[in-house]
Amino acid sequence: MLVQQQPINAQPCAKLVLQRAHTPAEIVEAQRLRYRIFSEEMGARVPGHEFGTDSDEFDLYCDHLLVRDADTSHVVGTYRILSGAMAHRTGGFYSEREFDLARLDHLRDETMEIGRSCVHPAYRNGATIALLWSGIAQYMQTRGYRYLIGCASIGIADGGHVAAAIYNTLQKTCLSPAEYRVFPRCELPLEALDPAADTPLPPLIKGYVRVGAYICGAPAWDPDFNTADLLMLLPMSRINPRYARHFLKADC
Repeated sequence: MLVQQQPINAQPCAKLVLQRAHTPAEIVEAQRLRYRIFSEEMGARVPGHEFGTDSDEFDLYCDHLLVRDADTSHVVGTYRILSGAMAHRTGGFYSEREFDLARLDHLRDETMEIGRSCVHPAYRNGATIALLWSGIAQYMQTRGYRYLIGCASIGIADGGHVAAAIYNTLQKTCLSPAEYRVFPRCELPLEALDPAADTPLPPLIKGYVRVGAYICGAPAWDPDFNTADLLMLLPMSRINPRYARHFLKADC
């Protein structure tokens, strides 16, 4: 049965609160928002779509960060977190479906993975993103994780030219050292694309780069989401001091 989504209209200067999901019902709230963004807005083929959710086997092993509008209680932003310890139980990180992470194996127990990032269109502003990122940074700090990984997605409705251009820009300034390099299982065919387009970085990738993250190699093609995905790696030791205080201020 498909659950109809209720419209959400942001109020000016809405008060936002960050929390971690503690009940199955709260996780479902995150999954419904993900469905709205990934399936309805982006046209992705998501698991659980018949119930109006984006839900997969990893959700049970993840912690879920939620941003709520305090006045309406609607969930308007979410991220999920998979620790290295829980990844052992799932058979690996989610990103291992797209990349060979063999060179990161020695970091696994000190690593957490973030993913399924989405924000409701009415709340796509700096405040929502900053609140999610501060929750991620606080989670890393309080639990002693030294490395953060995650896939940053770029739409390829244009055939992949923009993704190639973004990768071409990023590899010049923030490509990881060779010992952190990963390898796409289904590589975007960069040699057939025009990497010369002048295109701005998507906000999520710009946020990763500002904080100090590496890209760990060429993008993979995700056919279900029709995106080019870059594997990002952020060692805590590289967090830009300019942003550290901003990101390490939330409690979740």
